[in-house]
Amino acid sequence: MSDVGYENDATRPAETVAGFLSALAIFASLIALGWHPLRLVMPAILIALIAAGIGGRYKRLAFVAVMISAACFFFGLTIAVVTSRPLW
Repeated sequence: MSDVGYENDATRPAETVAGFLSALAIFASLIALGWHPLRLVMPAILIALIAAGIGGRYKRLAFVAVMISAACFFFGLTIAVVTSRPLW
């Protein structure tokens, strides 16, 4: 029996927060491709890593958020350098 009172199928509030943080990290990373990459990608990677640390039911989404953030970091910097746009 659990002290918290959550059933096995119920989602804990921390898992819900992890899902929202993962979605936020993906959104910020994709926006960073068209805007200043370092301003958005670095916080997005941090948010994705926090969501991965929370884990829970949305651990696959958190993993995808970390991978998308890393890919957007690489491609965002590449696009900025090739088009001579500022990184900041």
